[in-house]
Amino acid sequence: MLELTKEFEEIQAVAETWSLDQTLRWAFDTYDNDVAMASAFGVEGMVLIDHASRIHPGFRLFTIDTEFLFPETYDLMDRVEKRYGIKIEREFPKLNPTEQEAEHGAALWGRNPDLCCSIRKVEPQKRKLAGLRAWISAIRRDQTSTRAKAKRVELDPKADIVKINPMVDWTSEQVWDYVRKHDVPYNALHDRNYPSIGCTHCTRAVLPGEDPRSGRWSNFGKTECGLHLPDAPAPLVQLPKPIKYGDI
Repeated sequence: MLELTKEFEEIQAVAETWSLDQTLRWAFDTYDNDVAMASAFGVEGMVLIDHASRIHPGFRLFTIDTEFLFPETYDLMDRVEKRYGIKIEREFPKLNPTEQEAEHGAALWGRNPDLCCSIRKVEPQKRKLAGLRAWISAIRRDQTSTRAKAKRVELDPKADIVKINPMVDWTSEQVWDYVRKHDVPYNALHDRNYPSIGCTHCTRAVLPGEDPRSGRWSNFGKTECGLHLPDAPAPLVQLPKPIKYGDI
């Protein structure tokens, strides 16, 4: 368990004034190779990847490959590696789809999506984060009610490390403006009314007038897979070294 310090609280407060690029610079300067970006390659994630490639070429990027992703998502992952010259670190569930069906029955996602997400997303990410001191996500505050209070620099109570959210204050309009201006690659499903993209079994196109997250787990009262839910007491965090954040 890490120790909370006044310095961390000061950094956390000042970080709210930082831009996306300032936040990424701080993350890479502070944690070096012990910080990695997580991505499911949604449009927000692609913007973050593009920024990071300009600031810190060769940064660590990982994804949780549930083995149920869309072909368009796998295609985009290939394009990311070629365009940015990086190797995506892929983390897989302990159970492959056949083993999951043998242990939990067919179509678990249709009966107990929380358990399916736990097996195929939450547990693999927990294993990945265990080897890091901090991780970077592309969540935005206006995406869901559970993300509305996210800070730019915060504590991840489940992983006992620092979580960095450089684009929490971005809007969807800002994201797409950046994509068009910089010709950033994105998932082809976004052009087919898929604003949020997960696994094939639990993602559908969104109808006109629906909430952008309504296409995820649409038959259940569920909007999060569990990766960004603070379901444990917050840990105490000690920053690794003094940071001259005024010069960022």
